[in-house]
Amino acid sequence: MCQAIYDSFNNEEASKYRGTSRYSKKNLSTRVGLDKNNPYKYDITKYVYAASVVPSKTQKVKESTWIGFVGVATDEGKVALGRRDILIAWRGTLTDSEWNDDKEVPLVQPTEIFGENTNDILVHKGFYSIYISLNEASDFNRTTSARNQVIEEVKRLLNQYKEQVSITVTGHSMGSSLATLCAIDIVVNQINKEFPVTAFVSACPRVEEENFKEAYAKLKTFQILRISNLLDAIPKLPVFDTILVLSA
Repeated sequence: MCQAIYDSFNNEEASKYRGTSRYSKKNLSTRVGLDKNNPYKYDITKYVYAASVVPSKTQKVKESTWIGFVGVATDEGKVALGRRDILIAWRGTLTDSEWNDDKEVPLVQPTEIFGENTNDILVHKGFYSIYISLNEASDFNRTTSARNQVIEEVKRLLNQYKEQVSITVTGHSMGSSLATLCAIDIVVNQINKEFPVTAFVSACPRVEEENFKEAYAKLKTFQILRISNLLDAIPKLPVFDTILVLSA
């Protein structure tokens, strides 16, 4: 699912549509081949956009780009899966501004997830910023962050489907860090109600420190599967032992 975002992302510098999807929500699955020989059918219901900071020596400038989507299993997909699944997918780093945020490694308190009582929980500043930031210069993020967009869409789908559901969150590289934050956010704030939330994250950088791990280990409706290659250095980075902690 994450690869579908990479394959359809418009990163052409000369294009006025740079940073968006080449395909509509309705056509994405077909155009990138997700439907081919795949019994697990989903309708994509929401494109998600995130704001990141453009590298600049003179001022702080943000840009907003398409970073993921929310989908829901079709009736056919429900039969194959055994339940109605809500899917959230996040891509990895593609733009200079996202690389810039990747390098923002100080730790901050994720108050938008845990509220003011974070109990010394700390997360990677750059990944958290991408997840929660607004961008007044963009129609995509003027009033809603990537977090807001996902949470509101999940709420809408849960209200629409009055049945047993599951929520699956997946991501690759930077997107796996966002998927981790997103999945835990959904459970901590009981967006999922009593329904299970599972995160599948591949090549995931370190997004948290020990207190964060302890917090999500106690969540009864949450599971996470981390997938990494032995020789891949990304899951071992950054090294938080020597990183500055900032106030949120």
